[in-house]
Amino acid sequence: MAGSFDLDACAREPIHIPGSIQPHGHLLAMESATLRLVRASAHAGAVLNRPLEAAFGQPIDEVIDADGLAALIQGLRSAPAEPVQLDLLRLRRGGDHQAIAHRSGDLVILELEDHLTAAGVGTLEALYPHLREGIRRMQAATSFDGLLELTAAEVRALTGFDRVLIYRFDEQWNGTVIAEDGNGRLPSYRGLRFPASDIPQQARRLYALNRLRLIADARYRPVPILAPGGAPGTADGPLDLTFSVLRSVSPVHLEYMRNMGTPASMSISVMDGDRLWGLISCHHAEPRQVSFAVRTACDLLGQVLSSQMIALERAEDADHRIRSKSIQARLLAHMAAAERFVDGLAADPDDLLALVNAEGAAILFDGDCRLIGRTPPQAVVEAIAGELAGRDVKDLFASHALPEDLPAVADDGAGNPDVTACGLLAISISQLHPSYLMWFRPEVLRSIEWAGDPNKPLDPTGRLSPRSSFEAWKETVRGQSLPWRHGEAEAAADFRNAIVSIVLRKAEEMAALNEELRRSNGELAAFSYSVSHDLRAPFRHVTSYAELLRSRAADKLNERERHYLDSIIEAASSAGTLVDGLLHFSQLGRTTLARVEVDVGSLVADVRHLLEPDLAPELGNRVVRWTVHPLPTVTGDPTMLRLVVQNLLSNAIKYSRDRAEPEIEVGCDTTPEAYEFYVRDNGRGFDMAYAGKLFGVFQRLHREEEFEGIGIGLANVRRIVERHGGRVWAEGRLDHGATFHFSLPRPTAAESR
Repeated sequence: MAGSFDLDACAREPIHIPGSIQPHGHLLAMESATLRLVRASAHAGAVLNRPLEAAFGQPIDEVIDADGLAALIQGLRSAPAEPVQLDLLRLRRGGDHQAIAHRSGDLVILELEDHLTAAGVGTLEALYPHLREGIRRMQAATSFDGLLELTAAEVRALTGFDRVLIYRFDEQWNGTVIAEDGNGRLPSYRGLRFPASDIPQQARRLYALNRLRLIADARYRPVPILAPGGAPGTADGPLDLTFSVLRSVSPVHLEYMRNMGTPASMSISVMDGDRLWGLISCHHAEPRQVSFAVRTACDLLGQVLSSQMIALERAEDADHRIRSKSIQARLLAHMAAAERFVDGLAADPDDLLALVNAEGAAILFDGDCRLIGRTPPQAVVEAIAGELAGRDVKDLFASHALPEDLPAVADDGAGNPDVTACGLLAISISQLHPSYLMWFRPEVLRSIEWAGDPNKPLDPTGRLSPRSSFEAWKETVRGQSLPWRHGEAEAAADFRNAIVSIVLRKAEEMAALNEELRRSNGELAAFSYSVSHDLRAPFRHVTSYAELLRSRAADKLNERERHYLDSIIEAASSAGTLVDGLLHFSQLGRTTLARVEVDVGSLVADVRHLLEPDLAPELGNRVVRWTVHPLPTVTGDPTMLRLVVQNLLSNAIKYSRDRAEPEIEVGCDTTPEAYEFYVRDNGRGFDMAYAGKLFGVFQRLHREEEFEGIGIGLANVRRIVERHGGRVWAEGRLDHGATFHFSLPRPTAAESR
């Protein structure tokens, strides 16, 4: 608990209002309107013409004796929020100081740094030739790594520090040294990682605001800032030193520097827009002060680095975007050409994986799951989809540490990370149903070298103590893949929008086609009903009059004339039967269902009894061997279901009548959703290549001379079953029998519909 408390206290430390400064200069705070002195660092009397206590409340031009005082006053009145170099202030007593000013609320802060006498470092003008050449080289860099190395070298050449590191933050604010330039006096930290706790959140916030900070000597004693009366503060609260160049730093950080063996340090913030991307961190093996002009030049290099990084990353992203757009166009062309867009999406697996540089992909749509490349098992993929749906992911989900982000589903079943799916990029491809396109990346084992043990120890009193060792400390990271780049996630999001557009367009087209089909079917049903109804009477008249003519004039007709008359009767009778079947078929689509509970076992027994008179002439001396399994009770229209059973059983009898031992089996398989009935025989069977024609109107797979019928019975079966919310299908093999299936939804499934 003590450790947790101290860590929290460190993170909350108000480092922007330390109440003190570093001792290599003096601080004077004045009212912005009157320039009257209201606060000053304790040793500021050395640059004033009177004791500090007597100077409080006086205008600054009366307490400072210096050449060029008018220019100083003008600079103070126009000081901006961030520090600016006014000029060299030459005091008539007390030596020369570099004047730096900025505004803090209603106050103007003047900081007077001890002047460095080394030639050529007093102004930016003197540094410009070297600075210009360095910027030119940075702007000419063509690679990210080359730019970073060049920047580190340029900063070290400007400042003379022993070691310059470029330090990049990750998503968790751990920092890794990705570039370095040094002279060998300090150890190399290239490739080492530093924990986020080394630079707490409030310190990072300050780095983002004030891009440059110098600590000339980590062994310094802070100089307090005083108000009138010698107090360290006033009722107005402590002085905000966010932009102060002399601001004192946390004692914990000073101890950290001493433990690191770097008495002097300077940091330059590297920004990516408004976000702190990293730091240019300079270290020296002994105390070192750097002029404000050199620091300003380094700040400029930091800004050039930021802009060049963005330019290189944008160029790389643009190249990736062009490649991904080309891949996306090919994928969309396949999808548009396919009847089902999922078929088109899976038609080019190489492009699908290359779109986001993945090694595996899965498409889950409309109950179908397709796996491409290196993926987890289908059960795991479906579990991941269920988890995403449970989290209401309706656009994009990205993770390069899936076992950590989705621990319930992303393992191999034995509690270990599934190495094929440590990285997941998923997009939702339907606005109505939980359907996803997923890309997978495998595990990449990494050994991270930390700059010392990242766990900060506590001293015996429970006080937080900075790490004292920075020797490489290795950690093996498992359960992670290569991170998804911004451009890859962007490509996936763009592709999602395109897919959703296609799905919606196809849904609209399907809805329009269904509406047109519904209208056409209605018109066709009405037409078939009208035609079949109107044709029944003429065919009956033809049959009746022809039979009457045959009975009365048969003895007057020769054999050929009687044959003609028999043909007329047979044709008219067949046409009448066909019209009756068509009328019955059209009526099935118009009749309202009268749903009641139907015992299918009793229904099969009744139909068998009804068909028995037809068995004798059909089978001769042969006996059908019936196998009827227990059958459930369903909800449906009893008259229509009787017709289904009657058609299937009569077909089974008809097509097995030429077998020496006809066999017919009736049974039911139960699923969570439906009852699946079947009628199986050992008869003539059929070729599965023609299975799609079985349930069509007037479709026959055998010659009319072999088996009687008009080819409408199975069409009636399909229409009835579909009206009950089920489906029909068949399996067969020529001369080896056939099995006809039909399903009816169970009551709970029907209610959910």
